[in-house]
Amino acid sequence: MYNKLFSSQKIGSMVVPNRVVMTAMGNHIANEDGTVSDTDVAFYGARAKGGVGLVITECACVDFKTGKGNLKQIAVDDDKYIPGLKKLADEIHKYGAVLAVQIYHPGRQGIAELNGVDSMKSSSRTECQCVHQPSHEMTEEEVKEMIGLFAAGAKRLKEAGVDAVELHGAHGYLIGQFLSPYTNKRTDRYGGSFENRMRFLDEIIDAVRKECGDDYPVIVRFSANEYMEYAGRPDEGLCLEDGVAIAKHLEEKGVDALDVSAGIYETMNVAWEPVGFDQGWKMDNAAAVKRAVCIPVIAASVIREPQYAEEMLSEGNCDFIGSARTFFADPDWVNKSREGREKEIRKCISCLYCMETLMAADMSQVPMGCAINFQGCREDTYSDEMLKRDGGGRTVAVIGAGPAGMEAARVLAMRGFRPVVYEKQNEVGGQIVLASKPPKKEKTGWLIDYQKCQMEKLEVELHLNTAPTVDDIKALHPYAVFVSHGSKPVMPKSIRGIDGENVYTPVEILNGTVGLTDKKVAVVGSGMTGIETAELLCEQGNEVTVFEMADEIGPGIFFQNLIDVMGRIDSYGTKLYPRRRLVEIDGTAAVFENTESKMREKYDFDAIVVSLGTASNTELKEELEKAFDKVVYLGDAKKAGRIENAVRTGYVAAAQLN
Repeated sequence: MYNKLFSSQKIGSMVVPNRVVMTAMGNHIANEDGTVSDTDVAFYGARAKGGVGLVITECACVDFKTGKGNLKQIAVDDDKYIPGLKKLADEIHKYGAVLAVQIYHPGRQGIAELNGVDSMKSSSRTECQCVHQPSHEMTEEEVKEMIGLFAAGAKRLKEAGVDAVELHGAHGYLIGQFLSPYTNKRTDRYGGSFENRMRFLDEIIDAVRKECGDDYPVIVRFSANEYMEYAGRPDEGLCLEDGVAIAKHLEEKGVDALDVSAGIYETMNVAWEPVGFDQGWKMDNAAAVKRAVCIPVIAASVIREPQYAEEMLSEGNCDFIGSARTFFADPDWVNKSREGREKEIRKCISCLYCMETLMAADMSQVPMGCAINFQGCREDTYSDEMLKRDGGGRTVAVIGAGPAGMEAARVLAMRGFRPVVYEKQNEVGGQIVLASKPPKKEKTGWLIDYQKCQMEKLEVELHLNTAPTVDDIKALHPYAVFVSHGSKPVMPKSIRGIDGENVYTPVEILNGTVGLTDKKVAVVGSGMTGIETAELLCEQGNEVTVFEMADEIGPGIFFQNLIDVMGRIDSYGTKLYPRRRLVEIDGTAAVFENTESKMREKYDFDAIVVSLGTASNTELKEELEKAFDKVVYLGDAKKAGRIENAVRTGYVAAAQLN
């Protein structure tokens, strides 16, 4: 079905069994001393077992002492790391895949405190506008030393049986800092002209070849376009024309393959895209590079579906399909595609929970997480193979077919229990149905598609349009009752007039119960639900004003997602009023208190949408706890939260039921 996708291809002397590459992604699961952990082996091994042809690890440190990106990261600057790397390579090879390790130094994008230094090494003394860390221009002696560290690290990879090395020159890290005129302000032989800016990478390649030989595959990842217009600096940084020139130069230099990405920290949303970016949106970068060179090109471009991947390969836009989040969400993506089980793929919904947890992990012990795949980065402790098969046909009632209830039902069925699921609506999905309604959020609905498919595959008994009574559940004689009937909007009765005829909840807007067009609308509350509801109202032709009690719009929203949605909202000319607390609604008038001045302000609107969060639904709580010994609360029914909370609580409760 996917002839191109599943054909083999060489990268230098290395044969990759198919055209699928798991590109590098940080995960914060290595041992603290930089050695490969058992979790690393299980994590990458699961992707190789799932059919990925080439697995590329997270960026590994060539200078673990002063060049870490976070606390738990693979390192290659000492021979003590070789045994762990060999164990990882052996695990990947066991499944017929090949392994590359990406090596790097963060440069000015590293954290000085984490590395125990006063300033980070960089091409020039420039401050990253994202991490705001002190940096200094490397001396030529430091440059030479760094080149040696890259070469020595590559040599250790070869000794460990790793099939290839990838040099990380993308996303604004140290090599990229030398390549880009935005960050390279040097006046010596490593700065200024194109040839000079290429020199650092050129000399690394030469040193790697000297240590590893000409036959050892060298891949270079680079940003073909830094999209500096997203940072308000359209005339700075690398544009696609520069990226093509870099590609041609690297081919002449003898590099074996090019891994084409985009962006730096200042333009982070084009490197690790939020939900607002369409599948394949930056494929033009890889296609332009492919037209200019003959060596293999790996394209990273938000690729989520095998049909699209096959199309891109068949059109000659690239030689390999690269992605990281795709295989984080579903390590079996490749095998499912090959076997015609596309409907079973758990497609990445681009929510960026992975990036949110990774950034929180910079100075902590928390591994990266996936909102829709609880097992991600936990493969050594939570795998399908580790699930007990002890259900014995015992019945478990599951009230609510949202993401928590369906995840629990899936795991319960795998364990051999008999889950019986009740859903009061005429469709499954719960809050995810609403979450997929705002502009650009249709990918969120992919989770429903996956969970519904799993329910059908596992023959889970499902009752739609059914709100069960305690007697209904008693009739099942259940071993346990899982409660996952969600949450409901918070509408504080302390706000006078909140029950007015022109006052609505986000639910009523998102589900289409209330349709507003050409109206003046206030949205009170700018959490993610409020902001996305505001965007939908803007798209529907309304004049929208957003009010927020906190000091800034979008409290609690991960900054990449906030940048994404606010960019679209701003295009409508939406008015934003932070530090405003709703105190009263009087017909069409909404009265707010300015939390700074304590003065009251009155505004007139045709409609007011109150988005002040949600609270757990407590229906049947007392009756259920009196009637049954084992009552387990999941998702919003346990604590109002996000998709990750729903999937995690559903999985854990079902996996640990005894």
